[in-house]
Parts: sequence; C-alpha cells; structure tokens
Amino acid sequence: MKVLLINGSPNEHGCTDLTLREVARTLEDCGVQTELLWIGKGPVRGCIACGGCRDKGRCVFDGDPVNRAIERMRQADGLVVGSPVYYASANGSVVSLLDRMFYATGGFPGKPAAAVVSARRAGTTASLDELNKYFTICGMPVVSSGYWNMIHGNNPDEAAQDAEGLQIMRNLGRNMAWLLRCIQAGREQGVVFPRQERDYRTNFIR
Repeated sequence: MKVLLINGSPNEHGCTDLTLREVARTLEDCGVQTELLWIGKGPVRGCIACGGCRDKGRCVFDGDPVNRAIERMRQADGLVVGSPVYYASANGSVVSLLDRMFYATGGFPGKPAAAVVSARRAGTTASLDELNKYFTICGMPVVSSGYWNMIHGNNPDEAAQDAEGLQIMRNLGRNMAWLLRCIQAGREQGVVFPRQERDYRTNFIR
C-alpha cells in the first residue's frame, strides 16, 4: 500500500511540508509506503477546458508537475493534498494542478483521500472545503481525523509547537492506514468498489 502526499506550497520545507511529513511518518509507522511530491516554485497552468485530455488520461500541457502527479497517483492507493492558506483559500498553484489532474482523469474513484492545510490563524475551514470537493465529486472516500485537518503557525518553528495540530495529523495517518487495510481486506474477499453511474447530465438552462 502506498499514499501520495502532494505539497502544494511554493516553500519546499515550510509549514505545509512539516504537516505532511507528520502524516507520512505515521503512515510509515503503520506499514504504509509514502511518496512526497512538491509542486515547486514554477508556474502551474490553469485548465483552459480545451478537452484535449479527453480519452487520454493526461493533460495536453507538459512542463509542470500535473502529468507527473497523475502518474504517481495511478500507482498509489491513497492521496493527501496539503496547502498553505493565503486568502481563505488553497494556494492557487495547487488548485490549478488539481483542476487539471482531476479533469484529465475523472479523479481516482475508490481511493481514499484527505486534505490538510496550514495557516497563521484563519481561513482553514474554507480551504479544507475547497480541497475536499475534488474528492467528493469523483467517489474518493474522504479520510477524517479527530478534528479538522489544520495546523497553525507563521513558520515551521511555530507550526511545530502546535501540539494539537500535529496530533490531528497523526490521527489522520492512522485513519488512512486503517481504511486502506479495510479496503484491501474487502478486495481479498471479492468486495469491489461499486460502478459509478455516469449516464445523466442535467443542464438547468435550456
């Protein structure tokens, strides 16, 4: 079993990285492999709805981390997306990445996912809601913790002092490992993820 953790911060070793590494350490302690993918400081194109990804399973644009993230996720059993909070929303680069990643693939149905966010003070719940919508639109079970998946601090040293926030991340890691084992046990007994109906699309403006 393997979980991909995407660091959606332009700072490779900032608060978001600290947060994801706490989840990753816990997953590893539970026997789950992890891979951290940093999106980098470079620009990430927004989706232009060209439709070029249709039936290809990858974005037509290369040169940024989107297609790399798609390939890594195809090999993973679970996903954790981390983002800093700037203006009560996730970082624009990670949103652009997820827009194209999920548009090109239709998401990864049946694979558990979670979002984690870091902020100095506020805007975290709105950011979590924004990120979780990527998972809920495509049948990815959302993994919870014992509280909302957020950590607070203006820099990594401050974030490391958020004992409750770090506890939340460890609980999240254990919950993710548990759910992955449950899915694996079910698959071994012939329980498969249900077929998703995609037959109807209702447009409200005629």
